[in-house]
Amino acid sequence: MEKTVVLYPGFAVSHFVPMMHLARTLLQHGHAVSVALVDPAVNPDAAFSAVVARAAASMPSVRFHTLPLVEGTPTLTPDARFILTYLDVVGRHNEYLRDFLRSSVHVHAVVVDSLSVEALGVIKRLGIPGYVLFTSNAAALAAFVQLPSRTSFRKLGDAPVELFGLPPMPASHLLGEMLEDPESDVCKATMTALYGIPEADGVLVNTFESLDARPVAVLGDPRCLPGRVMPPVYCVGPFVGGIGAEVAKQRHGCLAWLDGQPDRSVVFLCFGSAGNHSEEQIKEIAVGLENSGHRFLWVVRAPFSDDPVKPSDPDLDAILPDGFLDRTRGRGLVVRQWAPQADVLRHAATGAFVTHCGWNSVLEGVTAGVPMLCWPLYAEQKMNKLRMVGEMGIAAEMVGWQRGLVEAAEVEGKVRMVMETEDGGELRARASAHMKAAAAAWDDGGSSRAAFARFLSDVESRQARVRSAVA
Repeated sequence: MEKTVVLYPGFAVSHFVPMMHLARTLLQHGHAVSVALVDPAVNPDAAFSAVVARAAASMPSVRFHTLPLVEGTPTLTPDARFILTYLDVVGRHNEYLRDFLRSSVHVHAVVVDSLSVEALGVIKRLGIPGYVLFTSNAAALAAFVQLPSRTSFRKLGDAPVELFGLPPMPASHLLGEMLEDPESDVCKATMTALYGIPEADGVLVNTFESLDARPVAVLGDPRCLPGRVMPPVYCVGPFVGGIGAEVAKQRHGCLAWLDGQPDRSVVFLCFGSAGNHSEEQIKEIAVGLENSGHRFLWVVRAPFSDDPVKPSDPDLDAILPDGFLDRTRGRGLVVRQWAPQADVLRHAATGAFVTHCGWNSVLEGVTAGVPMLCWPLYAEQKMNKLRMVGEMGIAAEMVGWQRGLVEAAEVEGKVRMVMETEDGGELRARASAHMKAAAAAWDDGGSSRAAFARFLSDVESRQARVRSAVA
């Protein structure tokens, strides 16, 4: 009998891609995989539709099923009510997910995105084991499951938030939705979504145990979630790299440019699939890079605009300082909108990574052994920054982000630090150690391989109990 796992991914690139890595891992372990998709049109960002199309084209063994788009479903926009719209979309499609699961045969388990936990109710009523894929790290998970039981964070500012087993963190580093009025719809919806994560039969986390040993231990301690039971946590990462690269028609030009650069000589700047800056900030970055004298590869998205959903191709001549491209020609390359980040980071010429601290990007930096400069923008990225700079010791912080502008002098200074100084060498050494640990996690006897085996064994045990109850 074919064993099928149904995956229910999220509606953003950073959530969708790890789910597709999970699909590949399940296939490698002999499971059939079906992906239930809400119509990608709910997210009008072209990057999301493109990654969904690449995944479908490159994974012929996976069955992709698009749920009917419910009439009146809103589209996602990157605004203050994003989480409300997201949860609205999930709720509207629960009925269609239920119908799809009923029509599927031999469904052993369903894995949902961490923002789609409302669907767990549908799954459990059908008697199917339901799991969550948490696309960030175990420390963020340990914080998120504790926060719904706490009071308002709105007026705390930078005062430290104390959570069981975790280092204190400034309240200002929490998710922006948590800093709203606690009676607001946005704050309530966020807390409800986080509260639902422990309702799963288990949580798969995109990390590896040695990188997150302390928070993994916290999650296994009953004091982490008083009055409730935290389900099993499986550290099954790192899930890194692009999906569908094998269907690309040609190698990206930036990689050919890197081929001509000395080893570890290039600073790579990339701020994620949704990260962009003001025109003023872009100019400050440019001046800092030019003054640093170091080689760079910089992915530039269009500046903030009135239409954040469909950003235009950036007009580099208009937004960069006059003559910048000419003066830096040969030692610098500016790429519009997108570059194959994982391939760039693994390239021998890449010596440092300026990142927005999205967890997928952090893992790609870790698995490449590249030291990083932190510039968090949104979501849990400020929390990730604290760990990267502190406990992990693989990064330094661009502190100007806290004032709303990282000035050219700081860009220049931090680039010089990471590329030239002994402090930068120490960051590199620690990044290299984590790189080796990441590689070992999926080797024979590795922690992630063992955790994935436990997950599959637990699915089998739950299925056996279901069959026994039915009989």
